[in-house]
Amino acid sequence: MKIEMHAESKTYPIYLERGILKKAKEYIGRSGKVFLISDDGVPEQWRNLLQKQYPSASMYVFKNGEASKNFDTLQDILKAMQKAHVSRKDSVIALGGGVVGDMAGFASAIYMRGIPYINIPTTSLSQIDSSIGGKTAIDFNGVKNCVGAFWQPDMVLVDPEVLTTLTPRHFHNGLAEAVKEGLIKDEKLFEIFERDDYADHIDEIIARCLNIKKNVVEHDEKETGERKLLNFGHTYGHGLESYFGMDGYYHGECVGLGMLKILNNKEIKDRLVKVLERLQLPVTCEYDADAVFQLMMNDKKADHDHISIVQVDEIGNGYVEDWSNEKIRERL
Repeated sequence: MKIEMHAESKTYPIYLERGILKKAKEYIGRSGKVFLISDDGVPEQWRNLLQKQYPSASMYVFKNGEASKNFDTLQDILKAMQKAHVSRKDSVIALGGGVVGDMAGFASAIYMRGIPYINIPTTSLSQIDSSIGGKTAIDFNGVKNCVGAFWQPDMVLVDPEVLTTLTPRHFHNGLAEAVKEGLIKDEKLFEIFERDDYADHIDEIIARCLNIKKNVVEHDEKETGERKLLNFGHTYGHGLESYFGMDGYYHGECVGLGMLKILNNKEIKDRLVKVLERLQLPVTCEYDADAVFQLMMNDKKADHDHISIVQVDEIGNGYVEDWSNEKIRERL
């Protein structure tokens, strides 16, 4: 399946195909040098599969985990790119999950004022959500994604076969983003997760999510309006993620908890709890409300005395509204 992203800043193809990693070079077809970026959480078999197609390319592999999304890792990547003599005519290929995509994308955005990059997501979270749309960022001073840039990839290759090496927790973590997209834009997508055979529909789930995000980004690349819908659950989610030290609870797990904090509709909330439990995702956790609230005040969606949040009163129809800081604190 080929999906075309027509963002304001760039048009690029997104290919969804089982086994596409084996023939990535055929699709990428770059004439210049490529520089490969991955992390040690990506199974060696997938890194080797890409490296064999580019035997002369340098591959920089950093330590897996949200804790690596910082200036130190970014600086090490840039140094490695310099050492490999990467020029403005060359390209970066990212192979990994959301952290790899963020690091490779941000490095590409600022190296020599911007060079092309290709994204090959290897986790359910990155295939469903973060690999397209052009958001790249690092965490700074304990706050998630607060330093970054919008930098669209030149191409995205999505291979569902690489998901077979994920642990159940990582696999389900990414599905939380698909649940979110179903709640805000696609009732049928949400209903897939209410059935026991949801895992058998992973290709359809990914395709639906990619099309949802593509349509939103095409209307609002820089998140000034409709794209804010994709942040459903993320205001509380990012606060919890930062509070638990980024790796205590995974991103999708915190997004699920964040959605539960926001929902007003009891019927939808009850259905969401059942879905999250089916996906083996947490529905409650212990935390210091004051500490989480302070972290949320640093959220990029905060605007002094209020924060834009996403609400869902009818599945498939999310909308944005402003909550006062007092109301945000009450929900904690």
